[in-house]
Amino acid sequence: MKYISNLLLKFEIDPTIAGYLSIIIMILLIAIICVVAHFITRKVVIRVITHIVKNNKFTWDTMLLERRVFHKLSHFVPAIIIYYFASTFPSYQKLIEKGAIAYLIIMGLMVMSSLLNAINDIYQTYDISKVKPIKGYIQVINIIVITLGVVLVIANLVGKSPLVFLSGIGALSAVLMLVFKDSLLGLVAGIQLASNDMVRVGDWIEMPKYGANGDIIDISLNTVKVQNFDKTITMIPSYAMISDSFINWRGMQTSGGRRIKRSLFIDINSISFCTEEMIKKFNTIDYLSDHIIVREREIAEYNTKNDINRSNPVNGRALTNIGVFRAYISNYIQHHPGINQEMSLMVRQLEPTEHGLPLEIYAFSNDIRWAVYESVQADIFDHLFAVAQEFGLRIFQNPSGHDLKTIVDESKREVMKYRD
Repeated sequence: MKYISNLLLKFEIDPTIAGYLSIIIMILLIAIICVVAHFITRKVVIRVITHIVKNNKFTWDTMLLERRVFHKLSHFVPAIIIYYFASTFPSYQKLIEKGAIAYLIIMGLMVMSSLLNAINDIYQTYDISKVKPIKGYIQVINIIVITLGVVLVIANLVGKSPLVFLSGIGALSAVLMLVFKDSLLGLVAGIQLASNDMVRVGDWIEMPKYGANGDIIDISLNTVKVQNFDKTITMIPSYAMISDSFINWRGMQTSGGRRIKRSLFIDINSISFCTEEMIKKFNTIDYLSDHIIVREREIAEYNTKNDINRSNPVNGRALTNIGVFRAYISNYIQHHPGINQEMSLMVRQLEPTEHGLPLEIYAFSNDIRWAVYESVQADIFDHLFAVAQEFGLRIFQNPSGHDLKTIVDESKREVMKYRD
């Protein structure tokens, strides 16, 4: 500064003006040095680092590059230059140094935030990230770092020790707990979710209270993000996963089978004993011939042993069309290529209702994909609806307009016959 001022005085410039001009020139010189240093850092050093990162076999440094960690580090250079040139301006030295330090702290916070995000990105490249996500913990660390950084910035500007401000945080703990309530609840919930392995990224969950029915795509400190099957996004508070109930379909996905649990409602009035003609007809059905032979032998032995009078079908044991149909369904499902034969499989009667006798199929498909599962289920029931009448059974349904019209038409025909 003195050297520049002496040069200006040699040109016989007023000392006061020379002092101001020397300050302006010095500021311009410092600015030029900062710009040049920043340019070299960004255009030379960063490019060299980028070239090295893109031409090695590691992936973690690519994450650092994508999060612009190195780019943000380049902002340190101008601040350091300004800090060391602060002594050039004695009157404003402390103010300039405080400003430079505050800027360095702020940029340090930005670098730490990017670095933490990069660590999370690196962690997500491993399979364990789906089981034990750390995004929530990263966010907690980020909050702590930012809080400490703000304290350091204020302490630097005020000229007090950071410990003075940290000691005052205890008195503000109630306020902080109120402000960071969701974050604290989310932290506790995140620990419980991770330790108990309750949810993972990729799990299909169902939570009707929040309208969620789809796959988890992200687990953070405060929220669990669910992409529903209609492609909408539902945000669920992390602590709600602990306090409320939800369904996790992971067990179904890992088991290799998806449950089919649906009923046919049989009109009870169509249930009857099997006649000789019906038994002959059933003997020609591939899935029933062996069953009919075995059952007829068992029934005949029982009736003969107990001297049953079969002149009345009520006496003794006999085949029924509903029983034969149930055996047919069981054999049909056991031979169906879309059913998992290693898991539970049964056909059972439920309690009769006003809609008839429910004949429930309980089985598991061998493919958990939604479209395939629905196709297998529809294929089974398409067939059963079509063959029920071959057993003398009627599927129950409430009367439709067509049924009522048929009844009216038949009534009219009966009236016309009566008149004739």
